[in-house]
Amino acid sequence: MSEKIKVGIIGAGAIGSVHANAYTKVENAEVVALCDILPDKLKAKAAQHNIGKTYATAAELLADPEIQAVDVCVPNFEHAPIAIQAFQAGKHVMLEKPMALNAQQGVEILKARDAAGKILQMGMVRRQSPNSEILREEIAAGRMGEIYQINVKLIRRRGIPGMGGWFTTKAKSGGGALIDIAVHSFDLALWATNYWNPTRVSARAYSKFGSPMKDYKYVSMWAGPPDYDGVFDVDDYVTGMVRFDTRATMTFQVSWAANCEDYNSMEILGDKGGAVLAFDNSLKFFTEVNGRIADVEPQFKKEGVDIFAKELTKFIAAINGEGEVPATGEQGVIDMKLLDAVYRSSLLNQEVEV
Repeated sequence: MSEKIKVGIIGAGAIGSVHANAYTKVENAEVVALCDILPDKLKAKAAQHNIGKTYATAAELLADPEIQAVDVCVPNFEHAPIAIQAFQAGKHVMLEKPMALNAQQGVEILKARDAAGKILQMGMVRRQSPNSEILREEIAAGRMGEIYQINVKLIRRRGIPGMGGWFTTKAKSGGGALIDIAVHSFDLALWATNYWNPTRVSARAYSKFGSPMKDYKYVSMWAGPPDYDGVFDVDDYVTGMVRFDTRATMTFQVSWAANCEDYNSMEILGDKGGAVLAFDNSLKFFTEVNGRIADVEPQFKKEGVDIFAKELTKFIAAINGEGEVPATGEQGVIDMKLLDAVYRSSLLNQEVEV
């Protein structure tokens, strides 16, 4: 029987709660400790998730010898420092996206992992969606032929999170819509196609809705309410094109806020077939069947699939030597290099190397 891994969650915010709930469905894991710098939130979330031990700082949790693995669910600027400290403390690490503020910090995380000889899993949860798995299988089997074009369109009409807080403060977040939500789509595109070689990028990042912040009209706000005394110095709309040498290209439009309809999908074109994957778990293929043009919508289980539980089950299995992590640190660094190149292209107003 596999060992039951004792887990500590660092960060008692919304994503920390999602992970805590998911671990209850992971047979060989037990969350034994929770950490957060806000005492009231820490107490409430520990009670909500029936977690016995609480810590006010990451250092205190990492010093607990009972804890074998940590799940890092903190703001972006704390990802690299805490992950590195966790490895130095001899813990395995589940690290939420994005990997860090930039690719260089990601490289430092890998060095710490290698020195510790521990497991690192990146929180790229969309890989666990059934439609994503089917799409990747079809591409790998060659049924879509050679993939030559990817189109990512991820538009929120009004979806700026925590305006004025760490989400919209570049020093703490690393960026805006691109690093927050496009990272999932970019990673999914690279994983589904196995095109881990982005070579050049031409892009433009805009910030149109954050100044003055009080003029921003919205219906609801993730991680709100807004702090109008805070900072908004990040992108809310990014567009551009990525080259994969001469093999393929990827265009993208990503927004936290834009004056258009919401849109949330990825389109992949191959010379034998195409596909549209939407992040509501739908999937449609555009192909030929028996010499006739046909649209194919595969049937698969959609209800009751906890993609976070699937992800964390694989993390625990990897720790027990029963499989590989579904999203590696090396892939996380490539994701970060791509994001870095998008921002650099926009800053320089020219195409740049990844």
